[in-house]
Amino acid sequence: MSDSLVIIPTYNEKENIENIIRTVFELEKEFHILVIDDGSPDGTADIVHRLISGEFSGRLFIEERRGKLGLGTAYIHGFKWALARSYDYIFEMDADFSHNPKDLPRLYSACNDEGYDVSVGSRYSTGVNVVNWPMGRVLMSYFASKYVKFITGLKVHDTTAGFVCYKRKVLETIDLDNIKFKGYAFQIEMKYTASFLGFKIKEVSVIFVNRRLGTSKMNTSIFGEAFFGVINLRWRSLTGKIKPKVKLVSEK
Repeated sequence: MSDSLVIIPTYNEKENIENIIRTVFELEKEFHILVIDDGSPDGTADIVHRLISGEFSGRLFIEERRGKLGLGTAYIHGFKWALARSYDYIFEMDADFSHNPKDLPRLYSACNDEGYDVSVGSRYSTGVNVVNWPMGRVLMSYFASKYVKFITGLKVHDTTAGFVCYKRKVLETIDLDNIKFKGYAFQIEMKYTASFLGFKIKEVSVIFVNRRLGTSKMNTSIFGEAFFGVINLRWRSLTGKIKPKVKLVSEK
C-alpha cells in the first residue's frame, strides 16, 4: 500500500490520460492515482476503467461525476476519498503534462524528508519558469500571484499553482466543506487557509509546460473569481470565519 495518492481531475483528456498514468507508475517511488472524471463525453473514463481492469488494479482508481462541477469540487471530492483511506500524502496534478510527473518525488521529499506540511510546485519561486504560454497569460498569472500576496500577505510566489502535496493532517484540519471557490481561487484559498492555520509551506521550483494535446479549460471567469475571491478571503480571515474543522467525538 502506497502512502501517497495523486488526484487527477479530468474532462475530455483522452489524448493524455493513459500516458500520464503510465508515467506516474513508472516512477521509482510508488504512487497511487485517483482520477476524478466529470462526465467526459470523449471516453476518458473508459480508458481509465480499461487500465484498472488490466494491469493497474489496486493502484489506479476512478470516481465519476455527472457534468462539469468545477475543479475545486473535484479536488474536495478527492481529498475526502483519500482521507477515508490510509494515505498520508495527497497530491494535486493536472492530466495534460503541464506538471511533470517526475517532480512528484521532489514534492513528496519536501513534506516527508524536510518536514513541511504543504509543498507547491512553483512556476515563480526562481523567476518565471513557464514554457509555451502566450505572453499575455504569463503576465496575467504572474501578476495575479503578486496581487494575492499583496492583499493577503501569503508568503507564496505561485499562489494559483495546481501542483501541490498536502500532508494528511492539513486536509484533516481544514474544514473542506467551508472552501468556497472552484477555479483559480480554489488554489489560492487552500494555500491561504493552510498558512492561516499555521502549516508550513515550501515552494519547489518546477518548469510548467503548456499542454500539447487536448483543449485548455482556462477562461476569463476563472480569473474574475480569483480577483474578487481574494478580497473575500482576506475579509473572512479578518472576521474569524476561517477556522479549523471541529472534530466530532466519533472522529479519531
